[in-house]
Amino acid sequence: MIRMNNFKAEPAALREQELAAVKRVFDSGWFILGKEVETFEKSWADFCGRKFAVGVGNGMDAIEIGLRAMGIGPGDEVVTTPMTAIASVLAIVRAGATPVLADVDLASALLDPASVARCLTKKTKAVLLVHLYGQVREMEKWQKLDVALVEDCAQAHGARWNGKHAGSFGAFGAFSFYPTKNLGAKGDAGALVTDSDEIATSAKRIRNYGATDRYHHVDPGMNSRLDEMQAAILSARLPWLERFNARNRQIAARYVAEIKNPRIELLASPLAPENHVYYLFVVRCAERDRLMKFLKDREIESLIHFPVPAHQQECGRGIRCDPKGLTNAERHARECLSIPCHPQMSDDDVDLVVRALNQFSL
Repeated sequence: MIRMNNFKAEPAALREQELAAVKRVFDSGWFILGKEVETFEKSWADFCGRKFAVGVGNGMDAIEIGLRAMGIGPGDEVVTTPMTAIASVLAIVRAGATPVLADVDLASALLDPASVARCLTKKTKAVLLVHLYGQVREMEKWQKLDVALVEDCAQAHGARWNGKHAGSFGAFGAFSFYPTKNLGAKGDAGALVTDSDEIATSAKRIRNYGATDRYHHVDPGMNSRLDEMQAAILSARLPWLERFNARNRQIAARYVAEIKNPRIELLASPLAPENHVYYLFVVRCAERDRLMKFLKDREIESLIHFPVPAHQQECGRGIRCDPKGLTNAERHARECLSIPCHPQMSDDDVDLVVRALNQFSL
């Protein structure tokens, strides 16, 4: 079976480095907010080209904490996409703000600027741009907004636009280090990056019960701390990120060049290789369910990201949307399918996936 992910096939050297990192934490006897978190925060901020990184419990918390650190909350609106993990929308709700959903560009599945413009009101305080599937596009347009830009980079570790990393364009960038991400921990983990001393300082308070120092709490904070174990593992994995992303791009390039089936549509290619890290390689097919079964019968795993857009979730009922509707997001949700694209795939695996997709017929 060709899996969507294959952690067991990761390099032995990486496994040894991760185990050594875990041992280092055990031997230290310090497990929460210590040197490992500080070291990773500095490394991640440097990698992303930002002054500060704040390690938190997960990617959803990173968005919520970032919004709260900016003073965005009750009475404020944040425009975002319905085509994302529900955590993006729930983070806005948990911050006390109101999410508003704009439609996507069908070619890329990313937010459509024209739809966002229709959603803006006097209450809009930010646009949460989701770098879906690992791609960044047209960042200059998004930086010209009359409201704050914030970035959901949960799928875009290492993606760049004109040499600048995802997470370095808005007031802050929020990352998830869920195990399947291009940079993944061995459990839940997250971080936000920013150039703002005010946002970073506030975020560090909020993640730790709103504390300025031990037993002194100035904000109604939360418990969302990147733990030492996960930070150490992330530090071990970070030097591997660029080579893993490069392998993803190699596989994606073959898919783009070799998948030739009129029944299967590819998303728009990035303008430059650096713009996409292919956390997921996504195709669209009107006969998606049959295609999934066709692939499964040939021992190729596939998944759907995401089958139910946010406004069609039970928890999303009543969310204000683009007055012209979200027809592109709804169509994408009906047709999108993620196929294997990860660094542990062999060239033979890629051959089998391409062959199967090209053999699929009605």
